[in-house]
Amino acid sequence: MYTYPVSLTHDPDTNSWIASCRDLPLMHSVGNSIEHALSEVVYGLVTAIAIEVDERRPIPTGSIPVNDEYPVSVPLLVAMKAALHNAMIETGTRKAELARKLEQKPPQIDRLLDVEHSSRVETVELALRKLDRSVTLTVTASSPSVMRS
Repeated sequence: MYTYPVSLTHDPDTNSWIASCRDLPLMHSVGNSIEHALSEVVYGLVTAIAIEVDERRPIPTGSIPVNDEYPVSVPLLVAMKAALHNAMIETGTRKAELARKLEQKPPQIDRLLDVEHSSRVETVELALRKLDRSVTLTVTASSPSVMRS
């Protein structure tokens, strides 16, 4: 989950690679090589997820790559925060209600949902548990020909 299919297109005018993601259309990134473009994609994905959270829209969990798409994962904490955001939408939980459940102040919930803020993993996991969600981690070997971030 939270691994996104990324397409790369070569721009011969600038000799750069332009990245896009069909799951998160607001994500755009560029690099001067395939490897550079893929390494920059993570920042674009995080930014696109931040926009979706700000707009209070559900965040897609990622589609299976097709054809020449590259699978790119967001950092673990970003994925957990996206899952928390989605769980709040699914359960109809407002920030104030989550703050009460966690015995926290509302600004702390704002930071908990901010994908660019470095919250403690344990705190995000607790918030997910309060919404009847559990966190599992899967570690897999990646293909040497595909760069994962």
